[in-house]
Amino acid sequence: MAECFFRLSMFKLGWRALKCSKTSLNGSVRLVQSRRYSNHNPNFFGLLFDIDGVLVRGRTPIPAAKQCFRNLVDGNGKYRVPVVFVTNAGNCLRQTKAEQLSHLLEVEVSPDQVMLSHSPLRVFSQFHNVCVLVSGQGPVLELAYNLGFQNVVTIDMLREAYPLLDVVDHHRRPKYVVPSSKELPPIEAVILFGEPIRWETNLQLIADVLLTNGRPGNAVTSLHYPHIPVLACNMDLLWMAEAKNPRFGHGMFLLCLESLYKKITGYDLQYEALIGKPSLVTYNYAELLVRQQAENLGWKEPVQRLYAIGDNPMADIYGANLYNRYLQSTHDKRAKVQAQGSSAGQIAGDIQYEAADDAKSSGKVMVGGSFEHCLPEGCISILVCTGVYNRDQQDLSPDQTVTEQRNFHGHRDFSFDPSLTQPSFVVQDVREAVELVFQQEGWALE
Repeated sequence: MAECFFRLSMFKLGWRALKCSKTSLNGSVRLVQSRRYSNHNPNFFGLLFDIDGVLVRGRTPIPAAKQCFRNLVDGNGKYRVPVVFVTNAGNCLRQTKAEQLSHLLEVEVSPDQVMLSHSPLRVFSQFHNVCVLVSGQGPVLELAYNLGFQNVVTIDMLREAYPLLDVVDHHRRPKYVVPSSKELPPIEAVILFGEPIRWETNLQLIADVLLTNGRPGNAVTSLHYPHIPVLACNMDLLWMAEAKNPRFGHGMFLLCLESLYKKITGYDLQYEALIGKPSLVTYNYAELLVRQQAENLGWKEPVQRLYAIGDNPMADIYGANLYNRYLQSTHDKRAKVQAQGSSAGQIAGDIQYEAADDAKSSGKVMVGGSFEHCLPEGCISILVCTGVYNRDQQDLSPDQTVTEQRNFHGHRDFSFDPSLTQPSFVVQDVREAVELVFQQEGWALE
């Protein structure tokens, strides 16, 4: 990745409210003031698409998605605007996901357009040379190496080295003489890619690693706290597949791990980073990919707005609105600097100082970019009704937020702000979402 990344902090969740018009949640979309621009002088915008519940349900494409993407490419299959697919899935390689989307949507999707939940781990280079334990499913070893990790231990490798640790399933216990353990290097960090296959095995072995300070073959003689770093990707409590109701996601596994660790030690499990929607690092990384797609299209002007289309108020909408607040705050800070005549280096230093002080606070993450970088004006959230959110099952009055009178399904470390679950627009499906965006931006749909 040629783009340089810098460590900046996420700002406090109490920034000023989203600067987008509200939506009518009773089935109709209330448009903001219509802008009529000539196609000879178009606006520059980018699209962020969630996948599950927006474009597909399991392995079945949503019919509106195919119709939508016919309008997004020209006769040569070239995209009219920058398109990036942002998903919290993480059990495959980008190339594999791109091939799946190409087949399902019947348009060419490049791996450079695909952002999985773990993609931002590429910028966490401070962990690339330490010994890490990875948990998840799919080609986790290949995933880790592709992201830059050099010294990787999988749960299966840990089981093989210490066969006495995994005993919940009696059929997998050693039946005869216990083989001698194969020593592994001390584990220095834990990377949680996504929900694993055997939850009991992963919960047990991850707990062993945390309780023994990375040496699971040793007895626990004293509590090591804070424990070794834990980085988690994908906080979705629920996600939408072919079933009529949402399924458990990796957020449910994290909830189990947090409860288990708290029950055993009396202390909260700590995260070095939480990655995937709704974290800022995910949207900041997605904005980088949008910029690259714009360059590939030959655009000479920066992308002015991002439109994030999703089905999950707690992940897609919350994250897009949180990123919008970040953008608004950054622009305000830049304007203040310019008004005071301060240098870019001064403000960059101030931001890094905040990161050093507050990196462990609720919702704090590392984000990329620099003070000179031309960020979009904002990120507009669009909620579709084909996935986790279903208008028929969750009929709300126009004055209610999407999650009002319901339990907070977001992650423990993200303070709940109901206003962030309020989408800029609610539409039936992704085709209506794209038509809405083109109308807002003065582009014609062919």
